[in-house]
Amino acid sequence: MSRTVIRGGLVITASDEIHADVLIEDGRIAALAATGTTAAESWTAERTIDATGKYVIPGGVDAHTHMELPFGGTFASDTFETGTRAAAWGGTTTIIDFAVQSVGHSLREGLDAWNAKADGQCAIDYAFHMIVSDVNQETLKEMDLLVEEGVTSFKQFMAYPGVFYSDDGQILRAMQRSAENGGLIMMHAENGIAIDVLVEQALARGETDPRYHGEVRKALLEAEATHRAIKLAQVAGAPLYVVHVSATEAVAEIARARDEGLNVFGETCPQYLFLSTDNLAEPDFEGAKYVCSTPLRPKEHQAALWRGLRTNDLQVVSTDHCPFCFTGQKELGRGDFSKIPNGLPGVENRMDLLHQAVVDGHISRRRWIEIACATPARMFGLYPKKGTIAPGADADVVIYDPHAEQIMSVETHHMNVDYSAYEGKRVTGRVETVLSRGEPVITEREFTGRAGHGVYTPRSTCQYLL
Repeated sequence: MSRTVIRGGLVITASDEIHADVLIEDGRIAALAATGTTAAESWTAERTIDATGKYVIPGGVDAHTHMELPFGGTFASDTFETGTRAAAWGGTTTIIDFAVQSVGHSLREGLDAWNAKADGQCAIDYAFHMIVSDVNQETLKEMDLLVEEGVTSFKQFMAYPGVFYSDDGQILRAMQRSAENGGLIMMHAENGIAIDVLVEQALARGETDPRYHGEVRKALLEAEATHRAIKLAQVAGAPLYVVHVSATEAVAEIARARDEGLNVFGETCPQYLFLSTDNLAEPDFEGAKYVCSTPLRPKEHQAALWRGLRTNDLQVVSTDHCPFCFTGQKELGRGDFSKIPNGLPGVENRMDLLHQAVVDGHISRRRWIEIACATPARMFGLYPKKGTIAPGADADVVIYDPHAEQIMSVETHHMNVDYSAYEGKRVTGRVETVLSRGEPVITEREFTGRAGHGVYTPRSTCQYLL
């Protein structure tokens, strides 16, 4: 039996803050005891970690990443190996990535392909959602089988006609199926048909710079699609999880549905909380670095997102990590913003940015852990194995220095991408040591993990329903 004791830290979970020592046995949390008590003092272990003056927090659960995603004739630049290593550096110990069904192919083919990409490569534990691009009778039957196997969430797109797009009838059928099998539909809510018209008109006017990406993907078209998705879910009697919410008007739709007692949930991402259309408008094509969908919004939308996180109208902060290098990838859209690959790097930055939000007074420490660890684990059927520090939970633990200062930069990050979306941003707080199932992955700011340590983790159905 291998034992580790973490001594002297402030243990923070979604529900508690306590000065406690933590005992880890064989990869799991065995016990907690108040620091200095007889019980804690009696523990012996092969490894002792001194967390005096530090936070002891659950490893982050990033429920929205895209490693190696094919998009726009290229691939996301992080592999499962580089991406999970970077996640660990940022205090995230579980990712849920997206397996992709291609039109004309089965869900099983897509899932098998993504399992093959990730197998033996990951530094931390991982699971999969399934992108459903082709709803038909066979697909619907496969959804039942995947839920039984622990792939319990299915993403659909109201955007990207001709690629991932599903029409309202296809969405309704998938929602009806998930109402029966316990799956959770995740929705990219933007009116892609209308957006394509606006893209065509903008390009015809010679409006080709990155900033027009944000102008054609209007907040009202996010709100309209969010409203429509909610009503379709209501008709189907199914829960709904709206991904990467970026606009005040979309938050209002989700809040209204939740006030009506519906199982409607919302996720936002750090880029919408900390970046804006000012970044998209950066000169010399630099704005291309910030092209993602939903797009960055004017700064005034940020207040509604922070308020939604405080009131629990938004429950989760994930990254939608989907990095493309500026050189050679983002540049595909020079002269035509619609050809810029959509996505930002962020899997390494999320926990630190949200701690900065604690420092800035936007959220509390426990809310930080709730939106970044506990709720994503509950939402996607991983709790209490993941997302908390409690007896029986996996020993996914981060020793976090709340006083260390760092400047975010491409020079120091570990994501496989040639720029930082937060270049030059000064934040307070930094990951010091990371354990994944009790094994040190980051040890006092050194990578001590390995590809293949991370294991595939089947999930139960949503544990967050009203």
